[in-house]
Amino acid sequence: MGETAPTRPERRLRITSVEVLCVVLLVAILGQSWLQSVFDSPALRTGATVFVAVCVQALPFLVLGVLISGAIAAFVPARVLHRVLPRRESAAVGVAGVSGVALAGCECASVPVARRLIGQGVAPAAALTFLLAAPAVNPVVIVSTAVAFPGEPGMVLARFVGSLFTAMIMGWLWIRWGKLEWIAERALRRLPEVEGRDRWKTFAETARADLVDAGGFLVLGALVSAALGVLVPGEWFGALGDQLVLGILVMAILAVVLSLCSEADAFVAASLSALPLLPRLVFLVVGPAVDLKLFALQAGTFGRPFALRFAPATFVVSVVCGVVAGLLFLGGAR
Repeated sequence: MGETAPTRPERRLRITSVEVLCVVLLVAILGQSWLQSVFDSPALRTGATVFVAVCVQALPFLVLGVLISGAIAAFVPARVLHRVLPRRESAAVGVAGVSGVALAGCECASVPVARRLIGQGVAPAAALTFLLAAPAVNPVVIVSTAVAFPGEPGMVLARFVGSLFTAMIMGWLWIRWGKLEWIAERALRRLPEVEGRDRWKTFAETARADLVDAGGFLVLGALVSAALGVLVPGEWFGALGDQLVLGILVMAILAVVLSLCSEADAFVAASLSALPLLPRLVFLVVGPAVDLKLFALQAGTFGRPFALRFAPATFVVSVVCGVVAGLLFLGGAR
């Protein structure tokens, strides 16, 4: 009896966000007239305007951010930071926080970079400081905040200071109370360096993955912003403005739930113009430091014991730093 040829394994159809986007665009083109009739109401037209405005304003900064994060992953070895960091942990925390200004990246990109730093022997306190600082104080975020809040330089400065001190305080707290056994063993392994042609492949894959992930969160944030502008009465936001503490807590929790990309969140915050600046500032300080997607990334990268301790502490510190920075640079609770 002859041998039967080996059967090829069945390839499962894998649907990604790219295919979903193509289907949505196709439906939008084919059903253009129907969609126009559906959106032929003042409330829906207002919501659609807010949605498009947020996406159009934020998209260039989002693209620039993911290109920078891809370049960092591919062309900036972790050993470069390792060489410039002081041996003293408390001083290394300060340097790591300030280095976030030069090394831009979104939250999704900062987690694997921090894991690479720890894997190459950088002190965990410094790596975690960089994890929080890079997506919050980089030039892309600073410029996007200035564009979203024209005529409010105090908002830009307050966000920068609040985010920077959130990162550094968390680093110093880790030096005092953090334990290495909270971090999963896999995160402590040394990672291979990217070399040669693989650098461009890593650049393209990292930028594409970050754009797909962050773009989805941008669309979600724009949808929520549009829904808040249409469905939530303006008096509610006015009530939050009168109850300042409640407004701060609501915006802080909203930042965690929305999980927006730091390059785009300023435009969503700017669209909530009925709220005072202080709650919106807290929203911008908390978002890049702790949200649902960051918690999932940290749990998957560093382990659940780490994430369950690090995320709640970061939430409290970022809220306090946001409030203090707002009181100092925004001229009080406004």
